[in-house]
Amino acid sequence: MTNAARLSLEVDILGMFNFLKTPISNPLKFSFVKNIPQIVAVSFITAFLTASLTSYLFLQSDRVILSDNNSIEQNNEFIPVPPVATQKGSDSVVGVVDKVGSAVVSIVATKDLPVFEQEFTNPFGNDDFFSQFFGPFQPQIPQQEQKGTEKREVAGGTGFIVSSDGLIVTNRHVVDIEGAEYTVITNKNERYSAQLLAKDPVEDLAILKINKTGLPTVELGDSDEIKVGQSVVAIGNALGEFQNTVSVGVVAGLNRTINIPGQNGQRGETIAGAIQTDAAINPGNSGGPLLNLKGEVIGINTAIVVGSQNIGFAIPVNKARRDLNSINSAGKISYPYLGVRYVLVNEDIQKEQNLTVSYGALILKGTGSQDPAIMPGSPAESAGLKEGDVILELNGQKVDFDNSLAALVQKRQIGETVTLKVLSGGIEKTINVTLAERP
Repeated sequence: MTNAARLSLEVDILGMFNFLKTPISNPLKFSFVKNIPQIVAVSFITAFLTASLTSYLFLQSDRVILSDNNSIEQNNEFIPVPPVATQKGSDSVVGVVDKVGSAVVSIVATKDLPVFEQEFTNPFGNDDFFSQFFGPFQPQIPQQEQKGTEKREVAGGTGFIVSSDGLIVTNRHVVDIEGAEYTVITNKNERYSAQLLAKDPVEDLAILKINKTGLPTVELGDSDEIKVGQSVVAIGNALGEFQNTVSVGVVAGLNRTINIPGQNGQRGETIAGAIQTDAAINPGNSGGPLLNLKGEVIGINTAIVVGSQNIGFAIPVNKARRDLNSINSAGKISYPYLGVRYVLVNEDIQKEQNLTVSYGALILKGTGSQDPAIMPGSPAESAGLKEGDVILELNGQKVDFDNSLAALVQKRQIGETVTLKVLSGGIEKTINVTLAERP
């Protein structure tokens, strides 16, 4: 793998992914995505070097992952899923569903699409010369004529209500459709037009707002307290047809990093710090809550692995909490940024680049002219960082695969001055940098 393929750009602005309706022969099996192409690129900072997991993602209404070689042998043999330990009373799975179910909503995207009708026309028109050969049996050729437009469902997913006045959290890729309108459907089948307040430029998150008060809400937990092996519950609009479908499982892993290749000329992206779960997550579940047995949201379901035995991923809820705080305080989602393109150093990179360290963030440019190592006008440029420097620490925290540079920067505040330990020209030095708002 080349350095360029492993580069992680902290300030990348990721592409948008559209979902258009196309008929599918089996409306039950694909009821939610029946009008969505089956494979579309997936829903964040950029391509990453090596990580806990390097799978390729493809989106429907939620993300679908293929294996490294883009194929997984299909195994249709039924394998019983081991039961998930539950508790009695309010901590049971039933209690979780009773507590949270009314705050989980379906999200449907609609868009004006052209309507075509088939008409038959004579290719020769009313030409008397040709009419004498065909008589009353004039040739007719079918043609498709556009007859206006009509609104159609083009995509959808799941969300959950976080404030009684109508704030809703979902995945960004669920509402990343140009020209679409969004409708929120509650579990009582009440429909509300939704306003897209903000899309997170880094994480696969978005915030919607509906004009309604007195709504039921979820309780946000602390994703920093999640333990591998703990029981979890996923709720979502499975296949876009089965509203508030419940599945159970466990936290199978933490801090997963998943790389997504770009599609149709768009940049790739990365989900970092993801929660891995074996709770069944189906197309249509994107944006739905992953809950602990207290009924607290600990993650936002976002990706699944095609052909796997229940391998799914969720974004930690603390990232959504950050976005909500930003919306409430500034009316938008904003991020601090440093402005460097880098690859995380491991032993292979150390040997390849002849470095004296086996950790840190090596600043490198990309393959294109639009992929500089240092973003013009960025805090990194102002601080004098340059290509080939290795950022070893940020505020005393070691930069490595468990604590990427981007993750450490995102924990800071816009306008905050941080201290970097940098290896430059074989010499370690300390640099102070004031973080700016990500453009």
